[in-house]
Amino acid sequence: MSEVAAMRTVLVTGGAGFIGSAVCRLLAGQGTRVVNLDRLTYAGNLASLAALEGSPHYRFVQADIGDTALVGALLRAERVSAIMHLAAETHVDRSIDSPAAFVETNVVGTVRLLDAALDYWREKGGAFRFHHVSTDEVFGDLPFDSGVFTEDTAYAPSSPYSASKAASDHFVRAWHETYGLPVVLSNCSNNYGPWQFPEKLIPLTILNAIEGKPLPVYGKGANVRDWLHVEDHARALERVLSAGKTGETYLIGGKAERTNLQVVEAICDLIDIRLGNANRRRLISFVKDRPGHDRRYAIDPSKTERELGWSPAETFETGLAATVDWYLANRATWAPISYKGERLGLA
Repeated sequence: MSEVAAMRTVLVTGGAGFIGSAVCRLLAGQGTRVVNLDRLTYAGNLASLAALEGSPHYRFVQADIGDTALVGALLRAERVSAIMHLAAETHVDRSIDSPAAFVETNVVGTVRLLDAALDYWREKGGAFRFHHVSTDEVFGDLPFDSGVFTEDTAYAPSSPYSASKAASDHFVRAWHETYGLPVVLSNCSNNYGPWQFPEKLIPLTILNAIEGKPLPVYGKGANVRDWLHVEDHARALERVLSAGKTGETYLIGGKAERTNLQVVEAICDLIDIRLGNANRRRLISFVKDRPGHDRRYAIDPSKTERELGWSPAETFETGLAATVDWYLANRATWAPISYKGERLGLA
């Protein structure tokens, strides 16, 4: 039996998070058995997985990836054939304020998870795969007018967050090269879509614009990001897990570069149309720039498209419109977070 054909149960770490929940919904919807391991930090939201409650294809376990004994026992009990590792601290602003938490989760947690996976794989034998999900921020930044990230781009992280993710990438590769653990890696561009915790740029702007609150933008809003709809990302991750070559890295991007100001203005215009023209662009305010703020990210996803047959289904325009509509239609899901004062500011 081939490595891919043998995959039946996938352990998703961080499956109650924004991207992880999209992965769980996709895989379980396709008939894959999903075991969701999540510590349920501030950004975890089980409401995003309500559609899977009672499904024979889904199980939730609240635990820490750093609990090697528990993870090992879970792998054996569930006869897991693949791990998709998404559990991470991800917000750059939080990493600037509290870098140690990012080292503990993203670096130490990943190493402990790798140890559990290695012991299990050695004992189990046969088909197994460890898919490590990372970010384009490990590559640092690009000039405004040239260049793209590829799988061969050198690492140059700028923030404690991106440095912690870069370190975790290196450890995953080391476990492959040193111990033979079968791994694949992927690095994605900025995600957006339903269920994103409102500390990141797009959901924060949507919610503040709906409520008529100020819309803060770092610097002059000139920083450029490549935007990827979360459901397109989930589909790409499934392809990497199922068909990616062991030891390889795959870049996943939406080919939708926009400045932060363009993103905020587009959201204002969409909400003006849906709620009545109130010229929400007047709410935009420019604030002091973030330390070490990368200028531009841009991903070349051609390897992923060519080798795995994936391409994004959403354009930035269709994806952003659908995202705005989702937040407008699901106010009950975000209002409790909004009014607890959890929003941090900018992403």
